[in-house]
Amino acid sequence: MAKTLLFPDLSLEKSIGGIVAGVDEAGRGPWAGPVVAGAVILNYDLLPNGINDSKKLSVSKREYLYNEILQNAKTGIGISSVEEIDRLNILEATKLAMQRAVAILNEKNINMVLVDGNKAPILSYNTKTVIGGDAKSLSIAAASIIAKVTRDRIMYELAEIHSEYGWEKNSGYGTKRHIEALMRYGVTEHHRKSYKPIRELLKQATAA
Repeated sequence: MAKTLLFPDLSLEKSIGGIVAGVDEAGRGPWAGPVVAGAVILNYDLLPNGINDSKKLSVSKREYLYNEILQNAKTGIGISSVEEIDRLNILEATKLAMQRAVAILNEKNINMVLVDGNKAPILSYNTKTVIGGDAKSLSIAAASIIAKVTRDRIMYELAEIHSEYGWEKNSGYGTKRHIEALMRYGVTEHHRKSYKPIRELLKQATAA
């Protein structure tokens, strides 16, 4: 029997009613670069076809949907820097990025903010966390696309400055190429120094 492919839909949004925003992040796991959050209020009459969890989409499909969502929905993008990640910790920096993304929506009458995962930022709106939300809610899935494409573009730009680490392909994750480059060239200002692998490298460099 063929496996049924499940796509996110508007069930959650319609059960809530009114204006619903979806929020998701990209970049909690990488060793380098900022964490980025997207916030989206969809126009249900102008829904781009094919919205899904950004991780399940090809690069070209994500780019296409990114542009469609920007044109047909209200969007906000929030970024927390490497410095903020190291100072606050990744969870708090992610929440800060989410707060910034929602603020940029500049929408006073939001009935509910749906946040992917189980940790929500403090907002001046009703919030609901949704585990696996990018596979359930179209609004969260759209936010995941906005966050992912934005962050990937940032990492492409950083890769042009620091080409050794392969960030245009690994997005700052700890791949073999990234690790080998760290061993050879060291830590840059774009690395998260509070993350254990980077912290250990810095300790070794200090002890040497």
